[in-house]
Amino acid sequence: MDIAVIGSNMVDLISYINRMPRDGETVEAPDFALGCGGKGANQAVAAARLGSAVRMVTRVGNDLFADNTVANFERNGIDTTYVLRTAATSGVAPIFVNPDSQNSIIIVQGANSLLTPADIDAAATEISKCKLIVLQLEIPLETVYYAIDFGVKHGIDVLLNPAPAQPDLLLSRVRACTYFTPNESELSLLTGMPVETIPDVRNAAHTLLEAGMRNVIVTLGGRGVLWVAEGVDMLLPATPVEAVDTTGAGDAFIGCFSHYVVATGDIEYSLRMANRYAADSVTKRGTQTSYASKEEFALLHS
Repeated sequence: MDIAVIGSNMVDLISYINRMPRDGETVEAPDFALGCGGKGANQAVAAARLGSAVRMVTRVGNDLFADNTVANFERNGIDTTYVLRTAATSGVAPIFVNPDSQNSIIIVQGANSLLTPADIDAAATEISKCKLIVLQLEIPLETVYYAIDFGVKHGIDVLLNPAPAQPDLLLSRVRACTYFTPNESELSLLTGMPVETIPDVRNAAHTLLEAGMRNVIVTLGGRGVLWVAEGVDMLLPATPVEAVDTTGAGDAFIGCFSHYVVATGDIEYSLRMANRYAADSVTKRGTQTSYASKEEFALLHS
C-alpha cells in the first residue's frame, strides 16, 4: 500500500448561486449538484485515480449517505477495510459557488468527529505498511496528533494539510511532519502574520521552518505554490486556466502531490505535477467529479 489517508469524508451539497441571500431572504439558485467529498476522501480519490494504492481510515454514519460514500471509495479502487460505520449522521458539506467560480463552504463533521486514536490502533498493522500518511483537520486534533506520532514511530513520512484552519492547532505537536501544506489564509492564522504579498508569504513560511517544520508548502491559488525547506525557497507558478469551479482544487493538489512524491521522491517535480492537476480540476464542475484519471492527466502533460 502506498498511502494511508486518515481523515474525513463528506457529502457535498453544491448550490451554484447568483448571490448569497441576506438575513431572512430566500433566493433561487440556478443549479445544484450532489457529490462525494470531504478533504480526506477528496485527497484519497485524487491519489487513487492517478494510480496510487490508497487505504482510507475514516468513519461514516448510519444514514442514506454512508452506502454511497463506501461505494464511491470502492469505485475508485480505495481500500475500505477501515471505513467504519458509526451510530451518527454522516458528514455533510453545503457548498455555495458564485458566478466568479469562488466557493463558500459549511462543514458538518458528523461521524468524522468520532474518529479516534483507537481507530488508528485498530488499523496499525496495515497503516504501518504505507509509505505516506496523509492528514487534514476535519477530524479531532487528538487523532491528528496521534497519527503524526504513529508515523514518526514507524518511520513513515507524514503530510498534514492544516485545513480547515484551526487556531487551536499546536505547532509543537505537528512539526515532525515531513510535509506541512497550508494555503495562505491558514498560514496567516497559524503564524499571525500577513500574507498579502509573496514576500509576506515567504516571511510567514520561514517562521514555520524556524519552528522545526521540514518542508513548508504554501498553496497560493492563482499565484502558484511556495516551497521552503532547509536551503530551499522556491515559488512555482500556477498553470493558467479559465476557472469554472474552484471547489476541491486544494485537495486535488494534495492528492496529486502525495501520489507523485511517493512514486518519485522528487518534491519539485511532484509540486509541478500537482499544480497542473489542481488547475485542470477547476476547469470542471464539482469536487471529485473534476479530478482527472491517470490516463486523462497523461494527455494533459504529454
